[in-house]
Amino acid sequence: MTQVAQGTKSWLDALRPYGERAPLAALALGISSGFPFAMIGANLASRLAQDGIDKKSVTAFSLVLLAYNFKWLWAWVIEGVQLPVLHWLGQRVSWMLLTGILVMAAVVNLAFVDPSSDIMATVRAAILLGIAGATFDIIIDGYRIEILKPEQMGVGAGMSQYGWRIGAAAAGALGLVIAQHWNWTIAYIVCAGFALPAMIAALVVGEPERHHPIASRKSGGELVQAIIGPFVDFFRRKGALLVLLFIIVHKIGDTLANLTFRLLFNDLGYTNDEIAIYDVGVGFWALLAGIFVGGILYARLGLKRSVLISLILMAISNFSFAGLAAAGKSNMGMAGAIGFENFASGIGGVAVVAYFSALCDLRFTAAQYAMISAAASIVGRFLTGTTAGSLIERFGYVDFYLLTTALAVPGIILFWLMMRSGLIDASVGSAGRERAPTDQAADS
Repeated sequence: MTQVAQGTKSWLDALRPYGERAPLAALALGISSGFPFAMIGANLASRLAQDGIDKKSVTAFSLVLLAYNFKWLWAWVIEGVQLPVLHWLGQRVSWMLLTGILVMAAVVNLAFVDPSSDIMATVRAAILLGIAGATFDIIIDGYRIEILKPEQMGVGAGMSQYGWRIGAAAAGALGLVIAQHWNWTIAYIVCAGFALPAMIAALVVGEPERHHPIASRKSGGELVQAIIGPFVDFFRRKGALLVLLFIIVHKIGDTLANLTFRLLFNDLGYTNDEIAIYDVGVGFWALLAGIFVGGILYARLGLKRSVLISLILMAISNFSFAGLAAAGKSNMGMAGAIGFENFASGIGGVAVVAYFSALCDLRFTAAQYAMISAAASIVGRFLTGTTAGSLIERFGYVDFYLLTTALAVPGIILFWLMMRSGLIDASVGSAGRERAPTDQAADS
């Protein structure tokens, strides 16, 4: 049994690790990871809808988020290229600072475009932010996994999810409120500051002890290793193709549904302030509760059963939006649907992210997690950008959300089969097993 699958002995043991240094750093990393997604996801959707852009064009903008799904194409750069000037800070820290600055610049650039007068300029600015945000995610995920010990994977995933939602919710709510009372330009400029927590955390914690550097070896062979090594290592494992299939299909329905919520709220007649209160506010606290419960479930039940439970709950949460669409505008209905969806996502964020993190090899942490996280939502995002608006207009919101519920079922079945065959334990990489050199010395 791998360390990532073991449960702790008591409820107190499950709570104590949340106050440790590495999980607290994961919280800061999550904050900076979440905010670019809000800037080009929910907030941009609201901005475009309020400027009178049609539904098909609004949902097409979600294709910008595909940058996150193709980040594995350039993740090798962060593994294999040493930055000049900043390299003395370490491979991970130097890249964290550079990509953080690029994200801030891209957010400010998007702040100054006007979708109503130049939609193509908006497209270009959104694409630049998507690429910068995806690159920021590569280094954030690699750094997070490497500073966490194997037994901290569940806790670290939970803290990262706390941070991600804090960043996305704070940027989302702050952006909506500032735009309501001033304008979107000021809203985006202010929100650019959410890139700072990850940069500060990297400077405080320093280079991860578990990082296995490639760039410092200064040879062409090592650069080739940075490019192809992550794929070779992953696909050599037992059941790799089934594991990859699960990664791809487990979140199709959830991704397809999530990127259309703001359209539903806009058509039901909710104001920006109501969306900020119920979607962002209630959703935020519900997700925090879900992450807390998810951490307890992970500690008590282990990785496999907690993942299975989270998959079932996330499927049910999509069904709740079909109920909201059928009922019409209702503040209580919106609070219930958003609350349950975020609660389920919080549980899933702990268990599923912990499993995906444990799949990585410490030689290629950033590149492999980029590949895994990219595969996890690519189909849902592609379908959202190409068909979601048309499906909603043709069938209506109720049938659309029923479809997203049905699309979640294959992932549940596949994971159950993987549990039965032993593939979950067999697929774990060195990130889920190997400890830092100082920890190994202390144990000996």
